[in-house]
Amino acid sequence: MPKMIFVNLPITDLQRSTAFYEAVGGTKNPQFSDDTASCIVFSDTIHAMLLTHDKYRQFTSKPIADAHASSAVLLCISADSREAVDATVESAVGAGGKADPGKTQDYGFMYGRSFEDPDGHHWEVMWMDMSQMPEGEPPQLVEA
Repeated sequence: MPKMIFVNLPITDLQRSTAFYEAVGGTKNPQFSDDTASCIVFSDTIHAMLLTHDKYRQFTSKPIADAHASSAVLLCISADSREAVDATVESAVGAGGKADPGKTQDYGFMYGRSFEDPDGHHWEVMWMDMSQMPEGEPPQLVEA
């Protein structure tokens, strides 16, 4: 069985965050969702657990960071094409997110953009065509 990942994110508004992540391509799994958490499925192996602050505090004694003010993690998820990268970011904006808090990355064989969710969590969306990856030298960013 392949390993699975569950990314736990503290959120301030469960309904808003659930709708946001559904808009960017996730599906809510009701088996692991209630009035304190939503399990958002991106694939058989990738899940985001959206946890209210009260629920999140059950798993850590550390203060909950304000992701609008500081960065603790950059999350990255793959896309099937360059167009899918752009569509995901545009969906994020349409659902209340912020586009491109990081620089757009274009290496020819690899293309990526990013968005922030309403709570400030930073996600990158990346497409790669490994058959086009240059050999030898590290890839150079193509200026847009």
